[in-house]
Amino acid sequence: MSDMESSTEVKKPRKGLLVWMIVSQLLMLGSLLIWALVAGLSVMAFDSGVSAEAWAFVLTVWAYPLIPLVLVIAAWIAYAKRKNSLAGILSGLSFAPPVLLYLFLWISSVTWRP
Repeated sequence: MSDMESSTEVKKPRKGLLVWMIVSQLLMLGSLLIWALVAGLSVMAFDSGVSAEAWAFVLTVWAYPLIPLVLVIAAWIAYAKRKNSLAGILSGLSFAPPVLLYLFLWISSVTWRP
């Protein structure tokens, strides 16, 4: 097999993956807009005084953007290395935490009966 044949076999159309990565990262940016509101309100945890729990809550909330940032960078690195499945999964995970939180809240509200 010649070099030209092997290079054309490796190159598969990735337009769908590229669209998915852009859409999922726009959703991630939307989750950061919601995060900004929550982060601003998180300092109210100190209203009842400074405590380890208040610090843990505020630091956890303020650290959230690191998760999508790392996942987005890793997704683009995987995309550049032509690891299409990994790139799609990492890009999708970048906006998963808020979706999982809302899913958890919905399930708990449906199943919890006083």
